[in-house]
Amino acid sequence: MRAAVLELARPARWDTLAAAWQGVQAELDLPPPAIAVNGRDGHQLWFSLAPSIEPAQATALLEALIARYLPEVPPDRIAMTPSAAPPTEVVAGRWSAFVAQDLASVFADEPRLDLPPSADAQADMLSRLKSIQPEALENALERLRAAAAPASAPAPAAAAATAGEADPRRFLLSVMNDPAVDLRLRIEAAKALLPSSHR
Repeated sequence: MRAAVLELARPARWDTLAAAWQGVQAELDLPPPAIAVNGRDGHQLWFSLAPSIEPAQATALLEALIARYLPEVPPDRIAMTPSAAPPTEVVAGRWSAFVAQDLASVFADEPRLDLPPSADAQADMLSRLKSIQPEALENALERLRAAAAPASAPAPAAAAATAGEADPRRFLLSVMNDPAVDLRLRIEAAKALLPSSHR
């Protein structure tokens, strides 16, 4: 598995997928993925992978990117595939191809080429790709997990409150002992409990 492909289709929306293209570079320090039109109904991001990256790690990256950058997109519009590289003739007269970033929006209505793309132009675009190395991938996954943590951390405390946790001391204990809660909140709960524990 030398490439991990994230596709958004039915319909093609480059403006939506562009957030992921920009985010992996600005937020995750990953090399820019290649951009492709699938020849039918969507755009793709192609992430070049180092040979030592396991398929499960690549899948974890794609799933985390979807959660981070495409959370409101219906799942049936998203695909994750390790597939053969474009260009290919998808149907008669419709070709998939790699495209430059500044041309991706041009293919919003018709994400395809009507003629075979130039092999030299395709090779030139692919020659600029840099593969994601294992250490960079792990760092990116850690950042994605950290970015997702604040959104999920308050949930256990909120659930405890709505479950009838009226006693403030019991509520603070539940927050302090819940590993799903952000560590800073657990420390604050422990600090709040200190005076009562000495009485």
